Amino acid sequence: MAGLRVCSLLVTGANRGIGLGLVQHFLRLPNPPQWVFAGCRDPKGQRAQELQNLASKHPNLVIIPLEVADPTSIKAAAASIEGRLGGSGLNLLINNAGIAKINLLENETLKDMTEIYTTNTAGPLLMGQAFLPLLKKAAQGSPGSELSCSKAAIVNMSSIGGSIASAFGWDLIQATSYRCSKAALNMLTKCQSLAYKEHGVFCVALHPGWVQTDMGSSGGHTPPVTVDDSVKGMLKVLSSLSEKDTGTFLDWEGNVVPW
Repeated sequence: MAGLRVCSLLVTGANRGIGLGLVQHFLRLPNPPQWVFAGCRDPKGQRAQELQNLASKHPNLVIIPLEVADPTSIKAAAASIEGRLGGSGLNLLINNAGIAKINLLENETLKDMTEIYTTNTAGPLLMGQAFLPLLKKAAQGSPGSELSCSKAAIVNMSSIGGSIASAFGWDLIQATSYRCSKAALNMLTKCQSLAYKEHGVFCVALHPGWVQTDMGSSGGHTPPVTVDDSVKGMLKVLSSLSEKDTGTFLDWEGNVVPW
């Protein structure tokens, strides 16, 4: 992880699971970021208790009210973070917030599909738009011309469930709406990588593994990967990526995941 050095980052869905694990690991780095912004829907709620405890011990951790399905909430979060940064940019945006419903294909509904797509796909789209000015500022203020995750980057938390070429886990969990939302997120990542390259912003889609979180365990099966191992792996991967990797779909061990 020595190669991943950022002054500021934002993690969405940071009150539990992979999001909370990412916040914890960044705070424990030998040279932690100056600012770690943790976005969650209800910062004062019971489900954010662990995040609140962390913030009381780490003055560089700021909890931001953020609902990624709400453009007004995103705009307010961007303004709040810009104020904290005081003229400097945001190095790393990790779009981690996501939802799933474990439905069989015949039970999928317009309501569920729309809700899941709005959070998992439209959310990262709107986040990228809202935070592009701060990402551009970080890119302009960083040395060198090569794109990297230490300079300015968008990391979209995807899933192998969104791989069209792989039928991974279909016999265990169909979750068609979730799979469709992540396939669309992968295309969004590719589009962002093409559109934002000129601004110096790196973009990548990551599959964190099948992780032992509330979401990962919701189908009644115990996932094989711990949050700690997944996060350690992903940070190691992010530290190793270079400009040639922008717009790719990788897993937590650095392997290319088929589209």
